[in-house]
Amino acid sequence: MSYGYSQSLVYANKKASVKSLGVALGRACIKKNISVSTVADYFGVSRMTVYNWFKGDTAPDSLVHARVERYIASLNKK
Repeated sequence: MSYGYSQSLVYANKKASVKSLGVALGRACIKKNISVSTVADYFGVSRMTVYNWFKGDTAPDSLVHARVERYIASLNKK
């Protein structure tokens, strides 16, 4: 199943700095085709929050930072 990330989101993610944890999360999720809704549900945030993370507009706050790092690590192992 393809979640059909929009070209604008993929472009914004590629253009953004990979130093941002949210951007790194976005790259991993786009590569693995994990939906924004799935990520939002997992972290207990809105889809818009995840979009903003993926684009580098905002970053995960300190409350979820470590969980995001572990999530990315688990995706990169697969």
